[in-house]
Amino acid sequence: MNPRETIAEYYQRYGQGRPDASQVSAYRLEDFAAAGPFPHIRRDFYKIKLLCNVQGIISYADQRVAVQGPALVFANPLIPHSWERLSGSATGFACLFTEEFITRQLKTTSVAGSPLFRVGGTPVLFPGPAAVGRFSDLFEQLLAEMQSSYVHKYDMLRNYVQLILHESLKLAPTAPCYQPGTSAARLSALFLELLDRQFPLATPQHPLPLKNANEFARQLAVHPNHLNKALKETTGKTTTAHLAGKMVDEAKALLRHSTWSMAEIGYCLGFEHASNFNLFFKKHTGQPPNRYRRQPGVLS
Repeated sequence: MNPRETIAEYYQRYGQGRPDASQVSAYRLEDFAAAGPFPHIRRDFYKIKLLCNVQGIISYADQRVAVQGPALVFANPLIPHSWERLSGSATGFACLFTEEFITRQLKTTSVAGSPLFRVGGTPVLFPGPAAVGRFSDLFEQLLAEMQSSYVHKYDMLRNYVQLILHESLKLAPTAPCYQPGTSAARLSALFLELLDRQFPLATPQHPLPLKNANEFARQLAVHPNHLNKALKETTGKTTTAHLAGKMVDEAKALLRHSTWSMAEIGYCLGFEHASNFNLFFKKHTGQPPNRYRRQPGVLS
């Protein structure tokens, strides 16, 4: 796996020198010269991008999304992503910010729990003309503040980021209602957060710390049957189904975007023998992992 790219390295790759600050940056897309395909690697920063006047393919984890009109793209440091331009010359804006830039308030209200950045969330939205105008105004104000000498300008920048996120949440698909406040909903939320924290896998030397329903239940201090019942009640899926789904998604991403061997991928996902990983992957995808790795990407 490639190491995580920093904001400074990102700027250098585009021939832009060094950014004005290490924790946050913003720019107009037309000011960044094209540097070939945007590589599919992990980065150590969050990214919000408003894309206009361009068509292309956005890839994240093992998914690919076609962009044919204005799009808002949200990338987090956990999931590798890439951009392939097919036609047009992109205009719009981008804002990059690191984990250190996020205050406790911003983290709890807009970033960590947001479906825009959450693993398995909705990282691409398609705003209409009126929304594009609102977002453009907010990005313009953010850019202007980046150049100011106001002593509290970073607080202002956080406020603009938060406004952009809240405007985006208005466009995001509404999540199903799982009776918030019930004990089952709270337990399910804790499980799903714990599950998400395990991914993505960083190196072949660090396998999943929690690999089965019993280990998750022990970590959450509940009986496995109780956890399973809560998940079925609130999500309609069993503990095993949630685990298998995440493991298959991670396996696909590693097969498609890493050079890890089958044995290394299987080991990190909790399979001591490569043959067991092969059986698991084929059961859930209908094909063995080596065939999946060889096939071209499928647009979805």
